[in-house]
Amino acid sequence: QVRLVESGGGLVQPGGSLRLSCVASGFTFSRYGMAWFRQAPGKERELVATISTTGGSTNYADSMKGRFTISRDNAKNMVYLQMNSLNPEDTAVYYCNAKTIGMTYWGQGTKVTVSS
Repeated sequence: QVRLVESGGGLVQPGGSLRLSCVASGFTFSRYGMAWFRQAPGKERELVATISTTGGSTNYADSMKGRFTISRDNAKNMVYLQMNSLNPEDTAVYYCNAKTIGMTYWGQGTKVTVSS
């Protein structure tokens, strides 16, 4: 059974940091590109960052560049999102995504609230 389970969300003050984690099971993790998406209240889901199968290539949405860092550990079937300098506009549910040719998996999401 394929599972993606996110963790690490919560309430953080503006300017603070959080590290999201996603553990994968039920598929060959190292063969999948991984990504983080987010969906803010009343908005469409948007791409946050992607990372290649080996971790050698990463890409970020413009508003996250320099603040967020995606990484992965293929030995642990984990993908991470380090988020720094958070602001209220980063409030959203963050989703882990695994993708290969013809297959895409989603986690259930972890909620991040940035508020004072």
